[in-house]
Amino acid sequence: MRKANTHTLYWIGITLVLFPILVVLGIYMRTVQFGQLPATQSWFYPMMTLHGLGMVGVCYAASMACAVDALRRYIEPSGAISWLALAGTVAGVVLLLVSVFLGKFAAGWYFLYPLPMRGNWPAWSTVMFLSAITVLGATWLIWSVDMLRAIARRYSLSEALGWHYLAGRTEPEVPPLVLITTVSLIACVACLVAGVIALALSFADVLGGVRSDALLMKNLTFFFGHVLVNLSMYLGLAVTYEVLPEYAGRPWKANKIVALSWNTVLVVFLAAYFHHLYMDFVQPVVVQYIGQVASYISSIPAAVVTLFGALMLVYRSKMRWNLASILLFVGLAGWAIGGGGAGIDSTILVNMKFHNTLWVPAHFHTYMLMGLMLLVTGYFYHCCQAATELPEKPSFHNLVILLLMVGGYGMLFMFYLSGAASIPRRFAVYPAELAHGAGYAGLGALFAALFLVGLIVFFVEIGKRWIRAFRVAV
Repeated sequence: MRKANTHTLYWIGITLVLFPILVVLGIYMRTVQFGQLPATQSWFYPMMTLHGLGMVGVCYAASMACAVDALRRYIEPSGAISWLALAGTVAGVVLLLVSVFLGKFAAGWYFLYPLPMRGNWPAWSTVMFLSAITVLGATWLIWSVDMLRAIARRYSLSEALGWHYLAGRTEPEVPPLVLITTVSLIACVACLVAGVIALALSFADVLGGVRSDALLMKNLTFFFGHVLVNLSMYLGLAVTYEVLPEYAGRPWKANKIVALSWNTVLVVFLAAYFHHLYMDFVQPVVVQYIGQVASYISSIPAAVVTLFGALMLVYRSKMRWNLASILLFVGLAGWAIGGGGAGIDSTILVNMKFHNTLWVPAHFHTYMLMGLMLLVTGYFYHCCQAATELPEKPSFHNLVILLLMVGGYGMLFMFYLSGAASIPRRFAVYPAELAHGAGYAGLGALFAALFLVGLIVFFVEIGKRWIRAFRVAV
């Protein structure tokens, strides 16, 4: 039995509260698109903003909390910064809720300039929204820098990035968790700095009337958002490298191939965000090609090496399958499937057709919902179970997995079919020409409700363990 870390238990509690609420908001949006709840249509875009930004924030904070907890085996993060991360995240969430529910801010989580300053909502709600992003961004930047500091106290930069493996040396032994987290946090600092610049320019506009270049702002915003989402996924993968071997009874060590793949990711994935800007024809043509090539290169090495490594880890091992190990394994599958959809969309020729369709939320819901969040919740269950060692019920676990898989992939399939049928994203109500989109939305809402049922059943199971682990920890 291992005593759970108090900070981690708080993050688990926050995730257990926020994640189902955000899923409900997603079901609400698909229900409105189905043509129901007409009296609430005015809330569609505020809820889209809250759902999108909330999910991105929960995914990042939860994956970071998992990585920090797993890294405690090797480094010593600052306790004060850990509490600051909790307090700053909660404060940012409160500001966001005020801007959406009281101010009806509805610019979307991407808050593309100049929409936040030109929308049909009061100026104070824009300021509140930008303040929420500022608090969250500043908090997470400090959190990331502290983790890099803690890693640097034990490993040099070249060791943390595994460069000695590339030179043919095997000492010192660096866990893949450390290598992948270091790659992710370096990228995190870069994207959060870009976010700070975009926010400063946004405040200059809304408070001082200073206009900014819209294309510059779009580049800053998508660099910030794309990198943050992807590194959240990488943090989830990092803890999988650390925890899955405990269930397989085999080590999963870093080597030259692992180091090469993740260093390649660090070099090229910062440029992959250009695939969001293919439609911006005023950009230099060369960056469009850079975006497509970087998208391919950044996804293939890490995906191939990670998935092949996971399969080899499990193959003919005495695998102990429980809710944690199953969620980690199927989470890897969700990441791979969603990454395949993203790779298709990052191809310029295909993107010309799919760019503004529901294919886009299809692929990012796949690798975030059925990928990252399954990895995160699997790790959280692992922590709570290790701290309590309560009896487990395999048949009950199979029911949870069945509900999550059928509900989740059913909902995603409706997104993919909609994208293939050219149904546009962000429409609250479909015109007559797109009436078939409403049917996909209705089926998607039903599948999402089934997923929610599985999620609630799972959260009841993990909740029992969380309460007991919390009582012991505090």
